[in-house]
Amino acid sequence: MSTVPRRRVLLGISAGIAAYKSAQLARLLRQAGHEVRVVMTEGAQAFIAPLTLQALTGEPVRTSLLDPEAEAGMGHIELARWADLILIAPATADLMARLAQGHADDLLTTLCLASDAEKVMAPAMNQAMWRHPATARNARRLAEDGWRLLGPDSGDQACGDVGPGRMLEPEALLAALSTPEDRPADGLTVVITAGPTREPLDPVRYLSNHSSGKMGFALAAAAAALGARVHLISGPVALATPIGVERHDVESAREMHDAAHRLAGECALFIGCAAVADYRAEAPAEHKLKKREGEDGLTLRLVKNPDIIASVAARPDRPYVVGFAAETRDLEAYARDKLARKGLDMVVANDVSRQGLGFGADDNAALLLWREAEGEGQEDLPPQPKARLAEAVLRRALERLAATDRS
Repeated sequence: MSTVPRRRVLLGISAGIAAYKSAQLARLLRQAGHEVRVVMTEGAQAFIAPLTLQALTGEPVRTSLLDPEAEAGMGHIELARWADLILIAPATADLMARLAQGHADDLLTTLCLASDAEKVMAPAMNQAMWRHPATARNARRLAEDGWRLLGPDSGDQACGDVGPGRMLEPEALLAALSTPEDRPADGLTVVITAGPTREPLDPVRYLSNHSSGKMGFALAAAAAALGARVHLISGPVALATPIGVERHDVESAREMHDAAHRLAGECALFIGCAAVADYRAEAPAEHKLKKREGEDGLTLRLVKNPDIIASVAARPDRPYVVGFAAETRDLEAYARDKLARKGLDMVVANDVSRQGLGFGADDNAALLLWREAEGEGQEDLPPQPKARLAEAVLRRALERLAATDRS
């Protein structure tokens, strides 16, 4: 069960088309019992009128750092001290850049630097802007400075593009402000791989598998809800980024390998849930492969991909490593072999041949095996929704991590 503590919320609105959602967000915050005051950047006022937010909150909307009437009593400092929570929604790429560099050139950025309140932002921008390396750097810097980033979501955008960059819906943002009664992952960084990889054969064909990414995304959502900072390395899937999760999109096994090792050194828990292709084409064709008259077959030379989970487990600075084993027979035997052979701390094994479970399904079941001082531990998790199974797996992994010296 989650509760939403009543707080004094300073709602910051920057200059993005998603500002129209901020009116609904302000209304929902008030309905949840929060006190709400709004600060708008100059550009935000081109998308939504301050009077709208004033009517919804019952409080004057602040728009200028140099307001003589408000600043007669150092109003911006008083407002910074008033807030329990600063929530910026939408947070544009420009605002993120300014905050990441410590700018205080308008009322909203000044308040952020002058306040000790909890700080949360909901990014919203064009998909190319969100994917730009500069924005990624700024997001990392903001997280290091204590900001909690919620989203962005993926989907259709006002500009006509499709991809990550949509601001989360107001209802989702309100839910993300809920505080679980216990947060065993507080202060921990968790890295999770999810989905399939694609290994190109030519410019239009690739090797892949049936993984939907649902289990990995459920794990990421559960880890965030339990208090962790979550990095989700995802292969190509049609799923929205879970609330509070930082997503890294990749295509091939080698790209996933590089991303995993870039992030593994800073995490306490690494969960390899992705269905990584074991092989790739030795030399993908430069042009589309054509059928040839008189030939009934096609020979491809495949080479092994890097073993991501084993290589993370072999690091000298290794985190606690949890692997997944998707099998169609001899589940326990193959799971025990994988636990030992790859040097893992825990294996989550599931039988993907069972009707209604595994790839693409909403439910799953699992056999958990883990190392402990006196040998191996074991637990059977019965069929259940993937979200519930993910939380059970996370809690067991966190329990075992706490029993080691790697937390």
